Amino acid sequence: MTIIWQTTHPIMKPIKNAWQMKAMDANRYATKKTIAQGMLDIALLTANASQLKYILQVGEQHQFYKLMLILISLSIVLQVLSGVLSLSLSLLRDCRLHQPEFHQSANVINHVRTGFAFFTTMINLFISAFDSRLPPPQGEFLNNLN
Repeated sequence: MTIIWQTTHPIMKPIKNAWQMKAMDANRYATKKTIAQGMLDIALLTANASQLKYILQVGEQHQFYKLMLILISLSIVLQVLSGVLSLSLSLLRDCRLHQPEFHQSANVINHVRTGFAFFTTMINLFISAFDSRLPPPQGEFLNNLN
């Protein structure tokens, strides 16, 4: 009943589209995006720590022990460096980014951080490819049952 009153009230105009009802708040969107990205970064770091623990427990018995150890360690280092760059970019934005002479350094930091994120993603793709904890393909599993 309230909804009908709001749309038929003489002072209120009917709302044609949902986007007219509430304008998008850019700060709120950016905050949610930053929080979600931070949670994903923590999840990836936790997954890499778990993979490192597994590799260290299995040891030389793992088929790709040295490769996995190097890739996981490199991924963790890149994630930590990316976090440090994000923190420095945040501090730079809060303290000095209103000054034009710091815009170029902020862009460089942002591009380097993006590069670290890209290489971290690529490294984790290789880690997934060489991870032996994954279940065997469906055909091999069915052949082993016979």
